[in-house]
Amino acid sequence: MSESECKEMKRTPLYQEHVKLAANMVDFGGWAMPVNYPAGILEEHLATRKFGGLFDVSHMGRFLLSGQDALPFLQHVLTNNAAALEPEECHYTIIPNESGGAIDDTYLYRLDHEHYLLVVNAENKEKDWQWLLEHKGGFPKMVIEDHTADITMMALQGPRAKAVLEAVLGGDGFVPPGPIRNTITTAKVSGKKVPVARTGYTGEPISFELFPPAEIAVAIWNDILEAVANEGIVPIGLGARDTLRLEAYLPLYGHELGTDIEGKEIPIFSGRLARNCVSFSNLKGDYVGREALLNQFQELNLRLEDSLDKLREELLVPRMIQPVVVTGAGVARAGCEVYIDKTLVGNVTSGTVVPYWKPEGYGIMSKPGAQSERRAICLAYLDADLREGQELQIQVRNRWVPAVITERHLASEAAPFARPILVEKVGSYV
Repeated sequence: MSESECKEMKRTPLYQEHVKLAANMVDFGGWAMPVNYPAGILEEHLATRKFGGLFDVSHMGRFLLSGQDALPFLQHVLTNNAAALEPEECHYTIIPNESGGAIDDTYLYRLDHEHYLLVVNAENKEKDWQWLLEHKGGFPKMVIEDHTADITMMALQGPRAKAVLEAVLGGDGFVPPGPIRNTITTAKVSGKKVPVARTGYTGEPISFELFPPAEIAVAIWNDILEAVANEGIVPIGLGARDTLRLEAYLPLYGHELGTDIEGKEIPIFSGRLARNCVSFSNLKGDYVGREALLNQFQELNLRLEDSLDKLREELLVPRMIQPVVVTGAGVARAGCEVYIDKTLVGNVTSGTVVPYWKPEGYGIMSKPGAQSERRAICLAYLDADLREGQELQIQVRNRWVPAVITERHLASEAAPFARPILVEKVGSYV
């Protein structure tokens, strides 16, 4: 993309740093963003899994909420139980509509007793902002402000991320948050407060996201890059960010959330994360879409109990997002149709080729080796009665390519490494 084309788009405070690094800049939701650097997407993916990666994610929307009605408002417009968050805690949550679909998926950070930071997807920012304002009327003592321009956001993910943060931000007694995920601490840089969260969207067991004020973002970015010069950590573009989240079985709005290929709404409980980010706690009370979501939840429980005779004739959650491994020669892309014995059972929502390090050792003691290989994987929106191990056929460029539903593509339980789960040993480490 030319400089003149980039001028027509929004830029993060780190735009010129990406240009200096010879990044391939693209239009992403109206932002000029790096899709990859000279090493390429596959190398960036591998570097993150073995060493670490530094991401500019400042294109995402950041709304700051405060005031006496902030918590009641968040309880009303989000699926998770915001009352469960103590200061310096955060969690994944969804902005639902009345029918149980997703307006957007988000992350909510409780920075202190009075302030909450809601991070939303870049392409949905304006839509989310209007939706939240439309629901603000019943909460007069709540203040919501758009701080996307003055709060930057970057992510440092991977096995060596913690050591780098300690080296760069370790002054003034700063200790990186963790080891528990979804915790927050605050560093001081040039007299400015920088919230640092134990979060990320790559599947890495060691992961951090930083929220520096825009005026010091470049300095922090360059300090990190200087510190990682001999660590193997590299800057990562949107391309590898997408392959990393896909391998980690994490949804992307517009693919696994929103509407399906036929334009029908994807129910929130079609994704596995719903059980962790939708609350029916009495403390939360009623909220937008609660009844629809409860009906979806109850239907899934009937399936788990094999009480199929009690299911409605018209299912509320007719399909589920499932991880799928392509076992034949071919790459399944979003939109590819999925069949069983020539009967259509769904379609691919996200698909690509991802690289992985061949492990040395076994189980949780294994670590990335010196050699890498590639595999074709995808996420697919499939009929809800299909289970792990089911063999499929995916139509790729008018060819039938074999595939199989797997439990997951990646194991992230044992730090410091995320480990690939290969189809030959589904459900176990390799």
